[in-house]
Amino acid sequence: MLHIRTLGEGHPVVLIHGLLGMGDNLLALAKQLSEHYQVLLIDLPYHGKSPWQGGFSHSQQAQSIVSCLEQLGIEKFSLVGHSLGGKIAMQIALLHPSMVEAIVVADIAPVHYQQHRHRGVFTGLRAVNLQALNKRSEADAEMAEYIEEPGVRQFLLKNLYKGEDGQFRWRADIKSLEQHYHEIAQGPQLDSRYSGPCLFIKGQNSDYITADHQQAMRGYFPAFSFKMIANTGHWLHAEKPLIFNALVVRFLAQSSA
Repeated sequence: MLHIRTLGEGHPVVLIHGLLGMGDNLLALAKQLSEHYQVLLIDLPYHGKSPWQGGFSHSQQAQSIVSCLEQLGIEKFSLVGHSLGGKIAMQIALLHPSMVEAIVVADIAPVHYQQHRHRGVFTGLRAVNLQALNKRSEADAEMAEYIEEPGVRQFLLKNLYKGEDGQFRWRADIKSLEQHYHEIAQGPQLDSRYSGPCLFIKGQNSDYITADHQQAMRGYFPAFSFKMIANTGHWLHAEKPLIFNALVVRFLAQSSA
């Protein structure tokens, strides 16, 4: 069973975080949505407090989530996913379209990303000597040689925790995620479509969604709509939370009207 944090009551909305994240990355959105919905913040397999098992393909991870929802008695729901979470949300919608009432995909497209976008991130994480670590600031300093952006390092350091034995550990399975990065970068490999309401939200300064991706977006999600948040990058939900949250809330309200 995946780790799930639930807030609020009403129609279920499932929030799915990105690579090397955890459910609480989307907590601000969850709190706002929880005024009208039952919100489920899920830690993906190999992330957060979820088990390090279940497979790395989008289909396997999508099925892990659907199985958990079925165990909870949830048969219909809406989805919001950022980055890798958006890919898995799209996979759920394509595999189980009758279960999904609406989907929001944040700054990712249904394509195979050829470029390795996280090489420096994984190198920085591997550079941290957990056995010799005394405090978090030491990990930050070690990572800084490979990851320049302080905000990215602080995001990654949310994975760092101290066990009962006083030893620092990563919540995410860093080694396995790096080894299976080629599966994470894949796009949908399905001959199916999701014709329900779908919103793609792009960060203006991000290149994760480009004009070249619109054909794939329309092929899999023929009813999709598109919004762009100005002056923001890939972490749009953290950089411009008020705008991002408002777009999601408005879209979900319109989709269920």
